[in-house]
Amino acid sequence: MPAYELANRLVVGVASSALFDLRESDAVFREQGEEAYRTYQEQHVDDTLRPGVAFAFLRRLLSLNDLGEPGDPLVEVIILSRNDPDTGLRVMRSIQTHELPISRAVFMQGRSPHAFITALNMSLFLSANGDDVREAVAAGLPAGHVLGSSYADDPADRELRIAFDFDGVLAGDAAERVYQSDGLEEFRAYEARNAATPHDPGPLRDFLAGVNRIQKREEERRAADPHYPSRVHVSLVTARNAPAHERAVRSLKQWGVRVNGAFFLGGIEKGAVLKVLRPHIFFDDQVTHLESTARTTPSVHIPFGKINETAP
Repeated sequence: MPAYELANRLVVGVASSALFDLRESDAVFREQGEEAYRTYQEQHVDDTLRPGVAFAFLRRLLSLNDLGEPGDPLVEVIILSRNDPDTGLRVMRSIQTHELPISRAVFMQGRSPHAFITALNMSLFLSANGDDVREAVAAGLPAGHVLGSSYADDPADRELRIAFDFDGVLAGDAAERVYQSDGLEEFRAYEARNAATPHDPGPLRDFLAGVNRIQKREEERRAADPHYPSRVHVSLVTARNAPAHERAVRSLKQWGVRVNGAFFLGGIEKGAVLKVLRPHIFFDDQVTHLESTARTTPSVHIPFGKINETAP
């Protein structure tokens, strides 16, 4: 059998805790220990797990494989789990019941799986285990901590809406460091002085580039079929406003990536905007922003940069 190449695919790693709602079984592990957990999972192996925070996002992302050739998917989702193969059996059966095209998995029996992110060409890893995510980000890897519980999804809605914060997510946090040390006015002046200089890329720049590749496939499909409705919509939702907006826009262009919409909110609460935008996932580096968004929107904390160095 020829090797299955990942290099030209958008690869996302997901812990079972992000894909499914594991609160009940996790409570068994915390309160009764590993052996009770193993027994519980064995007894419930045929009980299908309910969707978790990242379920709708990943289901929609995988649905975009209909833009590729049969047997050559554009998107690959791989399970990266702390479970062992035995306790992970329930996860794999639930994947099959939910008819998700996920066939590849790594089970690590209690060890953090993030070391395999690079080996498997992943541009994003999602987990509900905050410690695993922090270790991954500290190692320079693109990981996010999903917050909250599952969200009602509309299966009749075929769109995939993704929203990103800018600093500390798509970009590095150099400007955020200026803001933290010198205040808002110096931040604005610093960004205006450096408007023509692109930011260093942040943890999820490459993930956005992968999403853009799929959007290009949609453009090609629409060119062949004018009735084809574009499904992927990407938004930038940031606390920046003028004049600091210009460097963000220029950075995206110079990196060769793009978004469909941009919200430069200048301190307006993001939660209210996202409630209308209704993304299937939103990435931000600041927990204070996510406290409001997670009530209505599948939200992911990217624990990157100075602002997260002393965060709980």
